Amino acid sequence: MSRIDDLIGELAPKGVRYKTLGDVGDFIRGNGLQKSDLTSEGAPAIHYGQIHTYYGRWTKATKSFVRPELAAKLRRAKPGDLVIATTSEDDAAVAKATAWIGDDEVAVSGDAYIYRHSADPKYVSYFFQSEQFQEQKRRHITGTKVRRISGDSLAKIRIPVPPLDVQREIVRILDHFTELEAELEAELEAELEARHRQYVFYRDSLLAIADSSTFWSLLGDVASVCVGQAPPLGVITEVGPFAFINAGTTESGRASEANTAGDAVTIPSRGQGGVGIVGYQTESFWCGPLCYRITSSTDGLRTRYLYFYLKSIQPSIRGLQQAGGTPALNKKELVLVRVPIPRIEEQDRIVSLLDKFDALVNDLSVGLPAELAARRKQYEYYRDRLLTFEEATA
Repeated sequence: MSRIDDLIGELAPKGVRYKTLGDVGDFIRGNGLQKSDLTSEGAPAIHYGQIHTYYGRWTKATKSFVRPELAAKLRRAKPGDLVIATTSEDDAAVAKATAWIGDDEVAVSGDAYIYRHSADPKYVSYFFQSEQFQEQKRRHITGTKVRRISGDSLAKIRIPVPPLDVQREIVRILDHFTELEAELEAELEAELEARHRQYVFYRDSLLAIADSSTFWSLLGDVASVCVGQAPPLGVITEVGPFAFINAGTTESGRASEANTAGDAVTIPSRGQGGVGIVGYQTESFWCGPLCYRITSSTDGLRTRYLYFYLKSIQPSIRGLQQAGGTPALNKKELVLVRVPIPRIEEQDRIVSLLDKFDALVNDLSVGLPAELAARRKQYEYYRDRLLTFEEATA
């Protein structure tokens, strides 16, 4: 920080001026570019959806292109401009921005703004990720399912505008942090992937052990297998105390009531993407009509052990879904899945071992995921600190 402090002491001894984004530049709405217009060659183009899924803080090259004759009719970002996605279903992703630092102009779709400004482009891009930007942005987001922010609202957000030399020094430091963060994340993610493969091998090896005390049974003979119910009007809320588990691979929302106790296996029965994915709910939840809830119906079977076994044969369970139309996993096939049932002491031993290993790999509060999250928080702390200044008095 000493180099920045020295520069500020030299170039802005009375503090750093804060201005609105509208004072620093202009917001120009993209237009007319559809996904169907994108090609693999031609004039460079950015579709707003790609800002969410493909681009990072800045880019020198585009993933897609358009025909030059169409590009000539579209609004285009110039080198140094930001390209901002203005819509999303997720508030955190509204106004996600990438700085265009390529050599040529780039066509921009609707639902995106071009921000043409006089600051360092990477500095502004870093600011758009900062907590002070996010906090101001949240006041201006509108819409229900699709959330959005307007150019007029963005123009009201205040940004610290130190001298360009200070902006560039901040960019240099944050670029270095970014490189270190990427290297550390790659190392940790590689280690996490290796641990996950080790866990899967260990789990499958434990569950494959059988002795004379192990017998096999059909799932429907040792467990209750049924779908949930549609929640009554008003049960689904934004901040309910219970998870709403239905189709998909994650919770479908929050609920004010629960219809199923914890210690239950869940498997989506209908929909796109999640059919046959085996999950486990530790707490009470509302099970929806597109999801099976499965619990042991006999004292000789632990539901948690059943979860680990069903998870180990998940590809086979997904293979039971009906092809054509909406993917579906029918109960008449699911209840015929065969389950090995060792002695209850052996089930408890397997569950204890796998719970410990599962926590190391998957629990965000311990192990490698926590280390990865800590690295990201450390980076965010230094970024936000570097972008916070003593404001110049009038």
